[in-house]
Amino acid sequence: MRLTNKFFAGLIVVAFASAIQAQTGNQTTAGDDATAKGLEIAKERKARDRGWNNSRSEVTMILRNAQGQEATREMKVDTIEVENDGDKAMTVFQSPRDVSGTAFLSFSHVVEPDEQWIYLPALKRVKRIASRNKSGPFMGSEFAFEDMTSYEVEKFDYEYVGDETLDGQDMFILDQFPRYEFSGYSRQRVWLDKEHYRVHKVEFYDKKGDLLKTLEFKDFKLYKDAFWRPMVSYMYNEQTNKSTELITESLAFDVGIDESDFDKNSLRRAR
Repeated sequence: MRLTNKFFAGLIVVAFASAIQAQTGNQTTAGDDATAKGLEIAKERKARDRGWNNSRSEVTMILRNAQGQEATREMKVDTIEVENDGDKAMTVFQSPRDVSGTAFLSFSHVVEPDEQWIYLPALKRVKRIASRNKSGPFMGSEFAFEDMTSYEVEKFDYEYVGDETLDGQDMFILDQFPRYEFSGYSRQRVWLDKEHYRVHKVEFYDKKGDLLKTLEFKDFKLYKDAFWRPMVSYMYNEQTNKSTELITESLAFDVGIDESDFDKNSLRRAR
């Protein structure tokens, strides 16, 4: 499921153009243009995904180690939009037995740090995820806690990189740089299709600037005649050869939940 990276030639062209601009004194203007276009694309991405209200999904998580051995988990995910803020999400693990009843609550925010809590049945207590720990792995997967929040434009600075054809579709490529102080990433490179502004691929770079993980989204389906959702999300760790696949088995919108259902005090009772 890994995709071959074919954009290096384009980067050489961009680098050469930057060198010429530096000689003519126009490098700053070019940089400003790239920043403005990157932000414009990011805003359009978010604008295309507003108004879905709430959803409930049944998801299978498949963990694979470097030798290809698998472990499977089943979970239910409830998500709700919050006006003028980030989304709220409740994830409840239903199997296997050793993780059944584990519940994870995430409050995403536009500007303020995200808030996260996890209930561990074995300990019978709710644990808050500290800001410094959000780069750690979520439930032993290749997704970090910071990956388990909603996308908000204000969380990043942007730079437009260029265009590319990926899987037969025309794509924008942009780099986004986390503003979050304790992020485990130095930057993320994002591929979005030009037609619907759906994210197809993300490369995550660690604090040293090395490629850490690649995330691919597959099998998009359209809901409510407006909102695209990938049925498969595949995260591959380039440094350890481990991977995590999330397969959406079912997804429904407007399922009768509201903000009162997303309460850290109800984590113990989540099913």
